[in-house]
Amino acid sequence: MKINKNNAKKRILFLRDEIEKHNELYYVNNKPLISDFEFDILLEELQFLESKYPEYYSENSPTLKIGSDLSSNKVKNEPKEPSRVFVQVAHKHPMLSLSNTYNKEDLYSFNERVAKITESNFSYVCELKIDGSAISLSYENNKLVRAITRGDGTEGDDVTQNVKNIEGIPHEIYNNQGPCNFEIRGEIYMPWSSFDKLNKVKKENEEALFANPRNAAAGSLKLLNAKETAKRGLRAFFYSVVSDQISFKNHMESLLWAKENGFPVPEYSKVCNNLEEVFNFIDHWDIERKNLSFPTDGIVIKLNSMELQQKAGFTSKYPRWATAYKFRAEQAVTTLISVDYQVGRTGAITPVANLYPVLLSGSSIKRASLHNQDQMDLIDVHIGDRVFIEKGGEIIPKIVGVDISKRDKNAIKPHFPEFCPDCGTKLEREVEQAKHYCPNYNGCPMQIKGRFLHFCSRKAMNILIGEATVEQMFNLGYLKHLSDIYNISREELLRMEGWKEKSADRFILSLEKSKSAPFYRVLYALGIRFVGEATAKSLANHFKSIDSIIKATKEELLEVDDIGDSVAESVLSFFSIEANITSIDELKKKGITLEAQEIENSSISASLEGKSIVVSGLFSIPRDELKKIIEQHSGKNVNSLSSKTSYLVAGQKMGPAKLDKAKQLGIKILTEGDFFKLIK
Repeated sequence: MKINKNNAKKRILFLRDEIEKHNELYYVNNKPLISDFEFDILLEELQFLESKYPEYYSENSPTLKIGSDLSSNKVKNEPKEPSRVFVQVAHKHPMLSLSNTYNKEDLYSFNERVAKITESNFSYVCELKIDGSAISLSYENNKLVRAITRGDGTEGDDVTQNVKNIEGIPHEIYNNQGPCNFEIRGEIYMPWSSFDKLNKVKKENEEALFANPRNAAAGSLKLLNAKETAKRGLRAFFYSVVSDQISFKNHMESLLWAKENGFPVPEYSKVCNNLEEVFNFIDHWDIERKNLSFPTDGIVIKLNSMELQQKAGFTSKYPRWATAYKFRAEQAVTTLISVDYQVGRTGAITPVANLYPVLLSGSSIKRASLHNQDQMDLIDVHIGDRVFIEKGGEIIPKIVGVDISKRDKNAIKPHFPEFCPDCGTKLEREVEQAKHYCPNYNGCPMQIKGRFLHFCSRKAMNILIGEATVEQMFNLGYLKHLSDIYNISREELLRMEGWKEKSADRFILSLEKSKSAPFYRVLYALGIRFVGEATAKSLANHFKSIDSIIKATKEELLEVDDIGDSVAESVLSFFSIEANITSIDELKKKGITLEAQEIENSSISASLEGKSIVVSGLFSIPRDELKKIIEQHSGKNVNSLSSKTSYLVAGQKMGPAKLDKAKQLGIKILTEGDFFKLIK
């Protein structure tokens, strides 16, 4: 269908929003939903439409700027590891991204552009493209003074303390015939061995696994505790020296200088005199990269001559003298046998494809997630189809396409169920939500069993029980409400198939121990949708008891740090269900901890007593530390401004909307210095 001007505008606006969303998921949350290839297809389509319809130009288009990893862009309610609010520092020299391609034909075009610009003979340096998190180190008088993430290219997060805890990065160098004040840029990455070790620990702790080493490296680089960063096994490779004092004639010379001065540089870099040599390098490493100890996702091709690099210059987003050839993710082709529909503990329905076993990246794949109905419709999958399988981020199997040419004319398209596959209740789909849900909260067996497994898990009540035991107890009618698990006696256990005295004693002991679990873990164990362990801690610290949370209004819930509309609505919905209140009352009778334990008063003064304070922006100390100081001086931290707010403590880069609202409400605005004067 021929696209008209009106459709083009709609598509351009859609693509900009979609790309920004995926940029945020990739750079900020470290939880990409699509592959690099799928992302680049969206970006190419947007570039094409913007060139064809220049009247829709926007300086804020993602085609003109790089994705940002600045910590202030974090999205509320997104599961993430504890991270500090990092101070943002401007790059002395812009830290740009690279243009990229998956097609060797595009390298001919790149080569022609370079030849026209340089008008002379030239050579390239080919390097492995490390799949990590970009970093820039600044050295003054040969000493490391600052480490900054790429950020938005003009400024990044200062992660100096964390970087100083990464093995192999020189804190001081003994310079040999080179600049003593310079920046050196590279990638912080996580070796495969460290990645496997980290995910093993996460699995044992029943935490969400990292999808790939790149996400793990980026998340580890911004951990709250620099000593924890040191434990993650991060490493670095450096590939670019930037200095006003530079006297290097070519790029390879700068790499050799960096290596001589103790910086880890990719040992496989090679000077290539023509495209044929570039292609040979690509073909070799497309196979050999699978034997490396660190993750790579392509080859970077750079002009070797520093003089020609300067002549070629930059666009607003990329250097014209470099590009990246990216490897396609490894794929396998197999046949779709059937689709199952799983019911989670929150009632969410997830379609799962059953496949003829196929070997992919060293493991046998039999099942793959189809995510939701929208994804099934997008792929247009049919039973019996030959489907393409990839491991998302090299880890999670997913169906990425269908070979329609091999489709049988009688192939049947799987229809997403209208009714719950477990209890038969009509499914519901919330507005703007991709998932379908079974609303039969108290009658759907899969939801009930799922809630018990969550309640008993290690991070929750830590009760010694597994899936088979929950199934057994549920079938015997022992489990309906969460409190029921505390009613099971030793005698009943011994009457159950497979139970012996020793296992029964261990189970009863774990039940008794669970009664001393702290309040936030009990709150997490209740299984409230969107309330993970961190959010449960925030709620417990703010309200102090389950009764206070039950009585809380939406406005009061929104005052809690990290609580947004979705979480607030979910909490209100959970406690509006009579059966949940009954279950909580029963848990109280069993002696479960449902309020925060009184601790020794740690107040330093009462100078902020009765004061509600909003903290916004960036400060010389982590924001969490500033909030702790407010509590130590008897103040109350709140998340949103209202007529009841006493002070707004305003840091750097605070949003103008919040500042305007504070002025409209007549709230006193304090700088960081004003605040510390106030508490003396």
